[in-house]
Amino acid sequence: YYVIEVNPRVSRSSALASKATGYPIAKVAAKIAVGLNLDEITNPVTGKTTACFEPALDYVVVKIPRWPFDKFDTADRTLGTQMKATGEVMAVDRTFEGALMKAVRSLEIGVDSLQLKGSASWSEMELETRLSRPNDERIYAIAEAFRRFWAMREVFQLTGIDYFFLEKIKNIVVAEGELKTSDWPPSPEMIRRAKELGISDSQVARLAGVSPADVRSLRKKYGLVPAYKVVDTCAAEFEASTPYYYSTYEAEDEVTASDRKKVLVLGSGPIRIGQGIEFDYCSVHSVWGLQAEGVESIIVNNNPETVSTDFDTSDKLYFDPLTLEDVANIIDKERPDGVVVQFGGQTAINLAGDLAGYGAHILGTPVEYIDAAEDREKFGELLRRLDIPQAEGSTAFTVRGALEIARRLGYPVLVRPSYVLGGRAMEIVHSDEEILKYMESAVQVSPRHPVLVDKYIRGKEVEVDAVGDGKDIFIPGIMEHVERAGIHSGDSIAVYPPQSLDKKEIDTIVDYTLRIGRALKICGLINIQFVVGEEGIFVLEVNPRASRTVPILSKVTGVPMVQVATRAMLGRSLESMGYPCGLGPQPSLVTVKAPVFSFDKLGLVETSLGPEMKSTGEVMGIDRTFPLSLYKAMVSSGLKIAPGGALLISLADRDKEEALPIVRRYRDMGFDLHATSGTAGALAAAGFGVEEAGDPCALVRSGALSLVINTPTRGKIPGRPGFNLRRTASEYRVPCLTSLDTARALAGVLESLARGEEPEPVNMRRFTGPPALEAVG
Repeated sequence: YYVIEVNPRVSRSSALASKATGYPIAKVAAKIAVGLNLDEITNPVTGKTTACFEPALDYVVVKIPRWPFDKFDTADRTLGTQMKATGEVMAVDRTFEGALMKAVRSLEIGVDSLQLKGSASWSEMELETRLSRPNDERIYAIAEAFRRFWAMREVFQLTGIDYFFLEKIKNIVVAEGELKTSDWPPSPEMIRRAKELGISDSQVARLAGVSPADVRSLRKKYGLVPAYKVVDTCAAEFEASTPYYYSTYEAEDEVTASDRKKVLVLGSGPIRIGQGIEFDYCSVHSVWGLQAEGVESIIVNNNPETVSTDFDTSDKLYFDPLTLEDVANIIDKERPDGVVVQFGGQTAINLAGDLAGYGAHILGTPVEYIDAAEDREKFGELLRRLDIPQAEGSTAFTVRGALEIARRLGYPVLVRPSYVLGGRAMEIVHSDEEILKYMESAVQVSPRHPVLVDKYIRGKEVEVDAVGDGKDIFIPGIMEHVERAGIHSGDSIAVYPPQSLDKKEIDTIVDYTLRIGRALKICGLINIQFVVGEEGIFVLEVNPRASRTVPILSKVTGVPMVQVATRAMLGRSLESMGYPCGLGPQPSLVTVKAPVFSFDKLGLVETSLGPEMKSTGEVMGIDRTFPLSLYKAMVSSGLKIAPGGALLISLADRDKEEALPIVRRYRDMGFDLHATSGTAGALAAAGFGVEEAGDPCALVRSGALSLVINTPTRGKIPGRPGFNLRRTASEYRVPCLTSLDTARALAGVLESLARGEEPEPVNMRRFTGPPALEAVG
């Protein structure tokens, strides 16, 4: 055995170990830090043992990381010493196979088994290569090898993975094969064996050629329903007092359902780009809102890194996958009075229709109105009826159809698959050639998977989060994006209150929000994105759920939006909670949200920003003025802000004229200007003293640069000079701005600091008042 490293602190695995064992490591460590000994600390999970009892488990826990390769299809997928995951899932079951399959379902990558789409067509040579390279898909390659009857020893030699784990994966594959070759209906023993190994109803259905509903009804006919076990720290030697459960296919059920009024809150699963910790914040605040109303709260989630999966957050916690099968099983067990789907991001919203079809009562905005907001055609019809302008566009079911729509609308157009999260596979295209390339590489267009083609409107993007009670709508705040429309809202710098909107524009945005909210009978939260262009204000999209910006607005306005929304779902009116209809009071301070990126960890990924979200987190800055708030946010996000030095500029032809006044501001602050050949010529012609950079990447590597401004040309392709420049800047940690709007805003920050303005600390309590909602009535 060799020691690799020692960290005298908690680590990522501390949260996992706490959730896996039911032993609260950080809580115990904090008590030790203030002087208590282990034998003086009661373990809060059992309530009977002390912290010096080592955890003993009678179940198996599997953690699988969640990687962002579905977002970054050009990224190097090889796993090594550089961490690439954005989050993780954890699964608990009585067998390794059961826990592994639960974890695979929890990842939410469109896979519910150990079979990847297209894996059956891999050649033997390709399969051998996939087995020998550690990446996120290797576990599926192992299962495919066993489907082809490869020898255990051969798989071991190629992967180096222990025989124990290979045997377990083979067990699952063997059970799959038996189901596939047996007649329908299979015997109770065969179904039981499949469920004990964690094979989902949907996979059984595919193997048998029937529907998941058929499998579910057969399973119930056989009396095969999951039992629920308590996660404790002592293998049931002592009685555990915590309501922290997992499902398994065994006889004895350790969970008793109460007869209190209860509500099930769906979490958001693993942290990934487009759906991060903000939805955990929302889940926890929803629980607090339920508890304030005296309602029993039940959370379903599978992410060990979250507060929602702490054993003492909700009245009951089920650590299970967020799939229809697993959630429906919990509904069968608990019989809740309602299910909350608004706070788990797109994961939970996507389950709303199926759960309603299963008979669950979805609290808040009615399911048909959620669908009216999510479905492109229905939403367009609603806006036309309300006489609210929307970016013109249509739905394409074929490549030819997409080309015809784009030509009719006129380039540039925004193309994206329908029902997406985090701007997945969304692009602005400027020609027929780019549309054809997009269709070839990004999506497979079909009648079942159409592509949306919209006219791209140039203008300021504005975002609104509001709370509704089914009748009235309250808007705590409006956020304006620094970067113009076309950059995903999660990747843009946003400011509250808006800095450049006039009263008429704000009044129009408020009016549109109230009309849309009332038309959709919003009960709970709604997020609307607008673009303010020269021709007016247009609606970009509406999300009938919590959004990424809800925690920020809640913190800076003092309005506990999720708690208000939860209580509205339970029947409270906004008026009874003290919130008026319309826009709330605006603050005296300025708040800026800035994204955080992880490009240095993901090689070969395009770093320029566009409609597809790429940031892995965000930070917030608050101060008296916009430049000072932006300075705090930029520094917090890891950007090195230098007041002077060498500036390298490389601009797309379409941006050169607009960039001239921005470049002048940097020159006037004393920056030395360097530029790539085409840009140097344009700057010299405009009267700037500029030095041409022969090899811009070498200049970045030399360490001489303070800042790079590079706006990408169309068709950001790996290997091209612009792509190489952006990648080199990322790897050498030189700030690289790919939007002129960001460059303009940073110039304002540097000018503010040069005038001697200094950022000040802000007492948030004095700024927002108490964050908790008092009990009503």
